[in-house]
Amino acid sequence: MYSRSSEPVQFERDCAAVLVPQGDSVTLPAGSFGYITQALGGSYTVFVEGNLFRIAGQDGDAIGKEPAESLSLPENASDEEVEQLIWKQLRTCFDPEIPFNIVDLGLVYEANLRHRDDGQREVEVKMTLTAPGCGMGEILVDDVRNKLELIPTVVEADVELVFDPPWGRHMMSEAAKLETGML
Repeated sequence: MYSRSSEPVQFERDCAAVLVPQGDSVTLPAGSFGYITQALGGSYTVFVEGNLFRIAGQDGDAIGKEPAESLSLPENASDEEVEQLIWKQLRTCFDPEIPFNIVDLGLVYEANLRHRDDGQREVEVKMTLTAPGCGMGEILVDDVRNKLELIPTVVEADVELVFDPPWGRHMMSEAAKLETGML
């Protein structure tokens, strides 16, 4: 879901948030008023008292939103089915300031599925940021890790932030380029 309008909200409880783009962790108190400016991938960007904050999906109830549904796979899911779900999950990760997922932005350089000796799976991801100094880098890395570890049979996601090669708009999907006017 993407919110192009500003939906008013009032915080029903104290809520952990991340200041955008600095990446500082804060707590927004119950009773605070704000506006949802972006609702993508299960997290929310909220404008409160002149600042943008990212609210994680699991804290959506603080602003009256339902948590995302649990992921499921067939009991004997193939690697191909798991890989499809990996890429689907990666497409639910968004920069709080840009309304495009990290895959279409060209931020994911690789995602590799590996088997452990106990039959469980691990995922290794190499990704970058649109700007090396972005304060949201660790927040995005944690979002990717957490969402990949929700996949049944994936017990660990190792997400590495890399800056070689440096990101450029040529890495964006055609749809993202068209939407942003960067064609």
